[in-house]
Amino acid sequence: MPTIGDRPQTSLKNILEALLLASGEPLSVANLAAVFDEEPCPSAGDIGKALEELADDYAERGLELKEVASGFRLQVRQEVNAWISRLWEERPQRYSRALLETLALIAYRQPITRGDIEEVRGVSVRSNIIRTLQEREWIRVVGHRDVPGKPALFATTRVFLDYFNIKSLDDLPSLAEIRDMDSIEPELELEPPVEQPPPVGETPSPET
Repeated sequence: MPTIGDRPQTSLKNILEALLLASGEPLSVANLAAVFDEEPCPSAGDIGKALEELADDYAERGLELKEVASGFRLQVRQEVNAWISRLWEERPQRYSRALLETLALIAYRQPITRGDIEEVRGVSVRSNIIRTLQEREWIRVVGHRDVPGKPALFATTRVFLDYFNIKSLDDLPSLAEIRDMDSIEPELELEPPVEQPPPVGETPSPET
């Protein structure tokens, strides 16, 4: 059975690279360490150093090693996305202005209730907006406010951080950097808004 470092192809750095390429999701240092049953097993420090070397290897390539909330992943650099996107004919998912505003409010003011969002936006939040954000696992209910009706408190998730390529909420652009929703969309790397039909039983609003 091959062992770590018994040949150039099985260096710790190369093994970690292969694991990250094979994985469909980010891997933490603990996830990476769990695949080794050799004695001695590489330490967290060894893995961290190998990841730093791997990041250096990709510094001037079309891929990059990125640390997000859930761990590390190898991904296409944003600078080459324009060419990569041409591989797929299907247009990317588009989101309405109302959904973007709702997501931004949850991200920056969490935990927040639906009523809080409606108070800031000045219009009602359609049920399909909250449902879409929950189905994408970008938001979740983290509790209920201790007032009559016990409204749900919403907050963003680790999936939200991973999707938007950030490690923590501290990496979000400051509100001072975001002057209006026209600048929020590029920050979140989302497509321009399109109209969405309201669910049955709800009255469409020109502002949502």
